[in-house]
Amino acid sequence: MGLETHIPTPRCPWTEGRMRRASDVLPTTRNEKEAFIYYRDGMSAQAEGEYAEALQNYYQAMRLEVDPYDRSYIFYNIGLIHTSNGEHTKALEYYYQALDRNPALPQALNNIAVIYHYRGEQALESGNIPDSETLFGKAAEYWKEAIRLAPLNYSEAQNWLQTTGR
Repeated sequence: MGLETHIPTPRCPWTEGRMRRASDVLPTTRNEKEAFIYYRDGMSAQAEGEYAEALQNYYQAMRLEVDPYDRSYIFYNIGLIHTSNGEHTKALEYYYQALDRNPALPQALNNIAVIYHYRGEQALESGNIPDSETLFGKAAEYWKEAIRLAPLNYSEAQNWLQTTGR
């Protein structure tokens, strides 16, 4: 399974089905509007592979954004960038921060599982069976929670869980 070769699309809280009123469509305070602009610019730069620029924009958005739900997507997208750069420890830190603010973020749970699975494969290849089992166990825990939140997603993870008896 390993790490996926494509980077998922950056996520935006304003397009994730959260809004219920017209007033929720756009931020209303000056700081919220400014945070939204930085966030939007970060997503655009990230989609173009301009990761340094994306990070600068996300950090500015985080400085201004106070809503925990919205901040969770900033943390998640920063985690995506670190994952794509092979900085898995940093990525995990940001995914955990995203989950602290929004525990119902299955894509963060999935990405954590993917990193643990990848590390489990590395441990297995180096002959470290005990560590590989621990890491695969962690991957299974995070995938189970991601699947619980989004049962129609993560079919590869579901197959892996079934074939490995986890």
